[in-house]
Order: sequence, then structure tokens, then C-alpha cells
Amino acid sequence: MTELVLLASGRDADVFALDAQRVLRRYRDGGDVAAEASAMAHVGSLGYPVPQVHSAGGGDLVLERLTGPTMLQALGTGEITPAAAAELLADLLARLHALPPQTPDQPGDHPIHLDLHPANVMLEARGPVVIDWRNASQGRPEVDVAVSALIVAQVAVDPTLDEAALARAFLTAFLTNVGALPSEALDEAVRFRRADPNVSAREIALLHEAVSLLGDRG
Repeated sequence: MTELVLLASGRDADVFALDAQRVLRRYRDGGDVAAEASAMAHVGSLGYPVPQVHSAGGGDLVLERLTGPTMLQALGTGEITPAAAAELLADLLARLHALPPQTPDQPGDHPIHLDLHPANVMLEARGPVVIDWRNASQGRPEVDVAVSALIVAQVAVDPTLDEAALARAFLTAFLTNVGALPSEALDEAVRFRRADPNVSAREIALLHEAVSLLGDRG
């Protein structure tokens, strides 16, 4: 049996190289990737930039192998400016929210990612590609935007992180692009982050300060 080559590890999944064209994304807690694969297939069929799904079963997704840096990596090297990155992320959110939902359960529902931030955008030769669709659902676009802003704000207010200053610059530009965050959407984003088992205790502790930062700038 060929040993899998680890490419990257996230909070709940590992990514292994299968060959030059494919990777295996395997969730450490198992579970069922059917909903994630279905969400990616739905938006991908409508022209949204996602990795191609080759197969899905149990806790395993076999996906197109991407080679570009993440937006976060490109920000760190200066390959992209905070202003340009923020505009690109805001555009990716707007494009996603312009698509119809898979099943219109509620008026105003659209596809939402609920984890769209610079580490989950790959800058490929063909353009940006959005990855990590485990939280994907359908709902109100303003909540999705608020979750993205809140994730970045949590980094911006953490003095232990080297990326804090960069996150603040990105956040300022991002809020300029998306506008003020409705308070009810931000409240829902906070509840969502608190309930996420992959959010650390430290990140939970920083939520209040993060919300204050968004209130100051939103």
C-alpha cells in the first residue's frame, strides 16, 4: 500500500497528495462529506471557482490539486496588498451570494460559505479558488459576510499573532468594500463562532474585543 504524503493539516482535516492532479482531504473525526461535496458541486456547476470533486465518501474527499499560494500566504509575502485582497474576498462573497440556493427553504436564502477568509482562497493561475466548504450551507448573505469579518477581526485583536497588524489593514479595506455590518447579522455570526467546535478557547475569549473592533469600523 502506497504511503500517503501529507501536504497540509488544518483544524479538523489533513490533506494528502495522491498524484500530480489530485489530493485527498481526510477529516480526522470521520463524518460524512456528502453535504460539503454537494455544495461544491452546486456552486461549481454555476461557474463559481471551487476545486473539482473527483469523489466523496465518509470523511474523505478526493479533490483537484491546487498549486497556488493561499491569499494569506500572498499577503504575508507582499504578493498581494491588503486592499487588493480585501476587494477580491468581498467580490468572491458577492458572487457566491448572487447564486440561487440548492433548495430555497426560506425567502432570501443563498449559498453561504461560513468560513471564507484569506486562508481559504487559493490564488491559482486561472484565478482565485475557494476551498474548505465544510461549513457551507444556505442562508442570509449578510451573516456570511459578518462571519468572514469576525474571523479576520479575531486575528486582528490577538497580540500574540504576527499577522495581527496585517489583519487590521485587511479588515479596514474589507469593511470599506462590504459596508457596515447589520447588528443582527453580527450577533448571529458570534453565535455561530461560539458554537463551532474548531474555534479555540482563546478565540472565544477574543470575540468581544473583535466585535468591538467591527463596531468601531463597520
